[in-house]
Amino acid sequence: MRSLTRKAATVGATLALAMSGAVLAAVPASAATSCYASSCTGLDPATTTCANDAVTVLTDGPLELRYSPSCRAAWARDQHAVPGESVSIRNHQGDYWDYGTTNYGGGNTWSAMVNDKDIQSQAHSNGTNGTHQTGWY
Repeated sequence: MRSLTRKAATVGATLALAMSGAVLAAVPASAATSCYASSCTGLDPATTTCANDAVTVLTDGPLELRYSPSCRAAWARDQHAVPGESVSIRNHQGDYWDYGTTNYGGGNTWSAMVNDKDIQSQAHSNGTNGTHQTGWY
């Protein structure tokens, strides 16, 4: 009788453990932000979680000012860059920080990010299609 009770307890415990694992596996893991505000400055948005919730907040022609609410960071992007065009971003907090990228092959080009927490940012591009500049956001 004891061995039957022990087996039932073991089976019950194993089943409960397996069920808890199934419940945990069914809950999606939330992606933690890989940087926040000033810790994003100089980082590539494509290598962080910041691009996941990014929105285009301002445009000037093909130039976009992108912003991530979860990271509180901004960057410049041009999805139709021509070879040799450069994009850069700066924020305004008494000083300016420029982080630019030059595209030698054309196509998608974006800058590194800058802190945009309670700071305004602005995107710039310069190339054969002219100079573009968004407003401050």
